[in-house]
Amino acid sequence: MKPLELIAGEHAVLLLHGLTSTPVELQPLAKRLHKAGYSVRAPYFTGYSHEPGYDAHSVTPWREWQRQVLQELREMKQRYATVSVGGLCMGAVLALSAASEAGDEVDGLILLATTLYYDGWSIPWYRFVLPLGYYTPFRYFYAYREREPFGLKNEALRTWVAREMASKTSSIAGAAKLTLPAIHEGELLIRHVKRSLPKVVVPTLLIHAKEDDVSTLRSADFVSKHIGSSHVRKVVLLDSYHMITLDNERERVADEAIAFLDGVQRHRAAEGAGAAVVSSRPHHGAVSA
Repeated sequence: MKPLELIAGEHAVLLLHGLTSTPVELQPLAKRLHKAGYSVRAPYFTGYSHEPGYDAHSVTPWREWQRQVLQELREMKQRYATVSVGGLCMGAVLALSAASEAGDEVDGLILLATTLYYDGWSIPWYRFVLPLGYYTPFRYFYAYREREPFGLKNEALRTWVAREMASKTSSIAGAAKLTLPAIHEGELLIRHVKRSLPKVVVPTLLIHAKEDDVSTLRSADFVSKHIGSSHVRKVVLLDSYHMITLDNERERVADEAIAFLDGVQRHRAAEGAGAAVVSSRPHHGAVSA
């Protein structure tokens, strides 16, 4: 499967889709970022993305997901002046995981509908029993089937996604089913990120819907409270559910992301100017000190 890639300027964004989904769910955001002058890449990741033939046996450990993201990041760093990382749902958690390892190799983070807790109003009551099957053969037979509202408050789009989910294995809103091994590895990733948040020190944008049906504002609040960054902006949407890159406020999501990335550029430029001033000082001054 080919990644979503839009080439523009020297400043780039690596976008990470949700668990067992595809880059299609990020396409509206990617197009807006590209129009604003940013190069965008949204790859598929083996064992994480929904690809042809994907099933419960296809899932790889979360550290392999992280390794692939870091590889993409470092390859992009060789080609672009700045590289920020954005993610939706579990993609946001994966972005945090990569940033905790990569340090200032990441220039900024865009965290959309970050999911550290599955506590939204559409999550079924029996989800708490799923861990009982993580270490049994049951893990390869059970799959959680996505259901309405599919993370969408927009009724027309929700109706279209429902038709797609009924006849296909995936839609623009992700895979029709989540396998138990994928859910398990996602939980392990979440556990790691909660511990690693103080190591994330780059500028961060958090966007989360007040009515998120998958993960409440508790997740965004946890990130803003525990992250090591001193530059955090949190935006709360009032007319969307979980899939905020597709839902009613997708244009605002893009506007906020572009404004944030423009700020990251200015910040890096100011840092560069400061370094130039320091390097232009008389050398003997440094020696005498």
